[in-house]
Amino acid sequence: MKIKKIGLVIVLCLAINNMSFSQSTSKEKPSSDFWSNVQFGGGLGLGFGSGYTDITIAPSAIYNFNQHFALGTGLQYSFLKQKGLYTSNLYGVSLIGLLNPIEEIQLSVEVEEMNVNNKYQYIGSNYKESFWNTGLFLGAGYRMDNITVGARYNVLFDRDKNVYGDAFMPFVRVYF
Repeated sequence: MKIKKIGLVIVLCLAINNMSFSQSTSKEKPSSDFWSNVQFGGGLGLGFGSGYTDITIAPSAIYNFNQHFALGTGLQYSFLKQKGLYTSNLYGVSLIGLLNPIEEIQLSVEVEEMNVNNKYQYIGSNYKESFWNTGLFLGAGYRMDNITVGARYNVLFDRDKNVYGDAFMPFVRVYF
């Protein structure tokens, strides 16, 4: 079932890409310089509290096919620790498609594959779990130059998988 959904996302991204090229009315000569159409960005998250640590590093890059459509990939590593309770290491990759129907609005589809390694420390026992988690995020945001602020929703959210606390997540996306 998940493979069908991922395949559907890829087909949708390709269809959106094809539509955005066919609707281009610009008379400008397309740029042949690959790197002039690439933007780099990502996220950095730090959270500290009483016995709690949360560190996330998530670099990414996108290729702008035109002013309306971009496709990219990213990596992610997260370390979470609650002293005396649990430690978690998450490694992942993602594929993202961005559609800007107008300059200020950005729609996104993102497929994320995460390897989750949790270690729980309870009084008198230790428990480890390791699994893969797939996320399919649909998002929308308000775009100001190279910064987008919005929210995304994981349509494959599973409360029993200890990855995210909720299917709905706000985001700030920055590309340079």
